[in-house]
Amino acid sequence: MGKPRYKRVLLKLSGESLMGQQQFGIDANQLHHYAVQIKVLHDAGMEVAVVIGGGNIFRGLQASKSGIERVQGDYMGMLATVINGMALQSAMESVGLYTRLVSAIEMNQIAEPYIRRRAIRHLEKGRIVIFSAGTGSPYFTTDSAAALRASEINADVILKGTRVDGIYSADPEIDPTATKFDRLTFAKVISLGLNVMDMTAFTLCQQNNIPIIVFDINEDGNLMRIVNGEHVGTLVAG
Repeated sequence: MGKPRYKRVLLKLSGESLMGQQQFGIDANQLHHYAVQIKVLHDAGMEVAVVIGGGNIFRGLQASKSGIERVQGDYMGMLATVINGMALQSAMESVGLYTRLVSAIEMNQIAEPYIRRRAIRHLEKGRIVIFSAGTGSPYFTTDSAAALRASEINADVILKGTRVDGIYSADPEIDPTATKFDRLTFAKVISLGLNVMDMTAFTLCQQNNIPIIVFDINEDGNLMRIVNGEHVGTLVAG
């Protein structure tokens, strides 16, 4: 293996990615799969941060259907990301990684409060940093949290792991005629109205010139192929 293309990466995982074949909750096999994939990156000398969603447990936008106020629902979703972060932390430590769970909402018995310089220092020391509780504010998705944290820690790239192998002209699970894009500019994504990230997150990446790679996280070896410079998934860049 040659020199990795990136030094510091931020991996964005959806909460749904933890469900595996289940309808909700956390699948132990999926946790182990992600932990092993992340360990490969770490062992190659990369600094790795992770932002994980909470959709497998609760999504803030579900709140209105339950009669729960939107702000309250968003906070519930943030707490769901902390639960997922704890599960991922346990899985990564079981394969020999040193981790730090960081929360945007203070809960000192469970996680460290988010302090930018401390988080960067953890990365420099080779620890995997898991950012949880989103941005700590309602009305922001975990995509926005990923874009914000990537900007703050000066990440080289955001790796958005999904269950499809890139960005398509339409949902490939619904439209079999959808075509895949290998590379896109930020402007092209906006003009085509493609659903890569929410617009807040996407604009933040564009302004700070942080490339986004959308790829299939469930295929073994994809993460390592990306950081080695192989073309995997879809690259969005300036």
